Order: sequence, then C-alpha cells, then structure tokens
Amino acid sequence: MRDTFITELVRQAEMDDRIFLITPDIGFSVLEKFRDRFPDRFLNVGIAEQNAVGVAAGLALSGKIVYVYSIVPFVTMRCFEQVRVDLAYMNTNVRMVGVGAGFSYGPAGATHHSIEDIAIMRCLPNMTVCCPGDPVEVEAIISQSVNHSGPMYIRLGKNREPKIHSQEAVLTIGKAVEVVEGQDVCIFTTSNMLELGHKWTKELALRGVSSSLISMHTMKPFDTQAVLDVINLGMPIVTLEEHNVIGGLASAVSEVIAESGKGVKFKKIGIPDVFSHVVGDHEFVRNKIILNGDKIQELIDWL
Repeated sequence: MRDTFITELVRQAEMDDRIFLITPDIGFSVLEKFRDRFPDRFLNVGIAEQNAVGVAAGLALSGKIVYVYSIVPFVTMRCFEQVRVDLAYMNTNVRMVGVGAGFSYGPAGATHHSIEDIAIMRCLPNMTVCCPGDPVEVEAIISQSVNHSGPMYIRLGKNREPKIHSQEAVLTIGKAVEVVEGQDVCIFTTSNMLELGHKWTKELALRGVSSSLISMHTMKPFDTQAVLDVINLGMPIVTLEEHNVIGGLASAVSEVIAESGKGVKFKKIGIPDVFSHVVGDHEFVRNKIILNGDKIQELIDWL
C-alpha cells in the first residue's frame, strides 16, 4: 500500500502544485520519488512529529495541501494534541498518512503496534478517517483526498498487500463497497483485513456457507446505510479488524445495530483489550493475538 501511496501522490503532485509532503525523518526508500521530483515541496523536519503537524497546519493555512507521513503511532499519538488543535479544531487541509496498520511492525514491539489509532482519530470532530484495504482503495483515496475539504487520517498497511478489487472498481470516500455477495452471513472488514476477509469468504463457500464481504475503507464518515441494509435483511454480521475491538469497526457497526431497533446476530473479531507481549513478524503476532484456533469453524458453529 505504501508504494501505491507515493506513486499516486507523485502523479497528483504533477497536476497540482499545492501538494506538499512532510516527513518526521522516516520513509527512506519510499519517499525519494517525491523528494527528487519536487524538492521544493518536500521537507524532513527531523524526529519532531509535533513540529511536523504545526508546520503542516501553517502551510495548509497558506493554501497548500499537506501530507505528513510516518509510522502510525508517531503520526497519531505522539502529536495528538497538535492533531486535535491545529488540524481538527482549525479544520485545516492536512492529511496524516500512517503506515503500519495493526501488527505490521510486529518485530518492533508494542511501541510500534497500531491498535488504537482508529478509535482516537474517529472521535475528533472534522476528521475524516480512511482505512484502505488494498492498493486499489489506496489509489482512489489518495486521488480523492486532493480535493477533500478538512483534515484526514489515512491508515496504510506496510507490506505488499494484493489487489482485491479490479483496477476499474469505482470507490468513493465515505461509501462502503460490497466485494462479495452472499446470503448466510455478512463480514465487514476495514484496513489490512480485507485480504483475510476475502480468503474467508472462499473457505466458507467450500464448507457450504454463502457469505457477503463489505469493505469499510472509510471509518468516518461511516456508511451507516450499508450496515442498515444488512440488518434489514436479518443477516448475521461479523466484523474483522486488526485494531482494538473497542473504538474501531466493531464499535461503529454495533452502534448502528443498537440504534436500528432491530435484533441481529453480531460477532466481533479483532484485537482484545490487551497489548501484545509477543514479538515476531506480522503473521506471527496476528495469529497469536487475533486468529488463534480455527476461526472458520468457530464462525460456522456460531451461525
């Protein structure tokens, strides 16, 4: 996803000279394409995330469209007060781009794990929160972000996630997209869990269960109607996310269910309310914390 991000940002910057990129001393081997092409629109502020946000806000108030790129915890939590005041409160055109969703930086330990970012960013007024699940969603969101009004947080995976959508798919910020149509259960995913959700729909089909798959690439504004449509069908709902089950996709979907006044079976699969004390590659940590056991069989038994 990060390669798609920088490729699309360079393409947009060639057409719009207002685009500016800031890094707090990270992104080596990723950002050079932009730095070398637009040296006057690129700034490395050093390891100073709070200053990066302040500089970005100033540039935005001067008419620039500014992207700040770093690892998720450092672009959301270390500088949270500046994001809240300089971006959300002042409604500036700054895009905070966080790389390393969930346990992408598994070997680096809990300081680099991204398990609370959706919750804290979606509770900020004026903030739009995008969590693309594959490179096609990244490309669409970056393209549309140029003309978006107000601050954005964009959560990226770190690895070379495969394309789930066709390149021709029509994707719009704020609008969920149905990837697979089914009748027995609906799986909602966000961010880097889209690939796994797609895999599960195939495995469930082999076991006789027809499942829908819906990608919530935008967590705010949340596509409430997409959830209501499933509720009205009486279809069981499962949420799948690599984020704390508090404050992320599970919370957003359950809020819609609660306000609908209708009963529907609901199951949340994500990171329990714990820090990971295990260290290892992405798949190792994900399997230890979220996917231990036969989740497909658990889903079938639950249905």
